[in-house]
Amino acid sequence: MTDSDLILELAQHRRLLRAADVREYGWSPQLLLTLHRAGKLQRVARGVYGLPDAEITEHQTLVEVCARVPKAVVCLMSALQFHEIGTQAPHQVWVALPEGTQAPALGYPALRIARLRGPAYTEGVLTTVERGATIRVYNAAKTVTDCFKFRNKIGLDVAMEALKDAWRLRKLTMSEIAHFARINRVEKVMQPYLEAVVA
Repeated sequence: MTDSDLILELAQHRRLLRAADVREYGWSPQLLLTLHRAGKLQRVARGVYGLPDAEITEHQTLVEVCARVPKAVVCLMSALQFHEIGTQAPHQVWVALPEGTQAPALGYPALRIARLRGPAYTEGVLTTVERGATIRVYNAAKTVTDCFKFRNKIGLDVAMEALKDAWRLRKLTMSEIAHFARINRVEKVMQPYLEAVVA
């Protein structure tokens, strides 16, 4: 098998390929362009390629963002939608990036960026693989406490709805909420809402 054949085989497993993925196996990233020009790969986004007949998934946009912005973790409104909590349908993809990281220049999709540091960025990350493509997203408990941390950006009503819905759907426990509330320093803010939910 040629390197091109091997790249196409890898594309079947991973769905989306970047130059870094190809380099990882010792192949030339230039082959991605060659395969694209030959019609064997389609350009999904700048620097991201996939098979032309690849099935579109429900979380396609999140897959593309995670492929193009390796440090991004899906958060807040987009994470609520991913976990099927609440009624929010964001028009932008909400991602967390480490403090001091340069904002990615993506034309599409539009991003909303939350800057986090230390455990507030690193803890509670779920890595899910959907048809070979990776999505990094905060778990339900971390997402709910993030909503309280960023209540001035997204609205207290959204944070309260997320807490009530996640609790009703049993997507989190009180110990998980307590852990992430401590990390996000929103224990006191959340206390009255937690009491109301469990009452």
